Amino acid sequence: MPIHFSDMTRAIIDGDRIAAVALSRAALDEGVDPSESIEKGFIPGIQEVGRLWESGDYFLPELIASAEAMKAAMAILRPALVAGRRDAFSAGKVVIGTVEGDIHDIGKNLVAALLSANGFEVLDLGADVKFPTFIDRAVEAGADLICLSALLTTTMLGQKRFLELLRDRGLRDRFKVLVGGAPTSLKWAQEIGADGYGENAPAAVREAQKLLGRVRS
Repeated sequence: MPIHFSDMTRAIIDGDRIAAVALSRAALDEGVDPSESIEKGFIPGIQEVGRLWESGDYFLPELIASAEAMKAAMAILRPALVAGRRDAFSAGKVVIGTVEGDIHDIGKNLVAALLSANGFEVLDLGADVKFPTFIDRAVEAGADLICLSALLTTTMLGQKRFLELLRDRGLRDRFKVLVGGAPTSLKWAQEIGADGYGENAPAAVREAQKLLGRVRS
């Protein structure tokens, strides 16, 4: 049975993880270039999901399901790219986490999943992450972008303290910093000197792409 890229796209739009995995494996078995499966099959799906979310036709459950389906497909296809010594597209390296004192991670997890689905190499540090840990892991990973999530008005102040620490260490120009979370806003991001703000997960992906200038054509 021939593999159709439209089936891959539909699997992501439908949030069908089982189909996404099956199609990824079948494509490899049939010798389909994994980069083609990603670019022509799965990426259009996640892009359409983002559009449906923004238009109000999709809600959080659909968004999560689609992100997980995309993540599952990429987990199969990316190793094949590496094994074949192909240059896998990377939109950039990202370190993400919820700031110190805040244990909420649902929104952060969704942003991490969508970043990964859109070609970013994501290192998710989890929740209640100490500020020096963000910096140390970003340096170790050679990250391009640091994403800070906060759900409480008290912990969002940590985003400001993190940027101060980054400046104190002389590393402010080394990383782009994106902030988000329920109490945050574009005005807050500008006030604390962050490079960008993500109102929701799809918006965070677009902002990350804009900041790093590595959007797929």
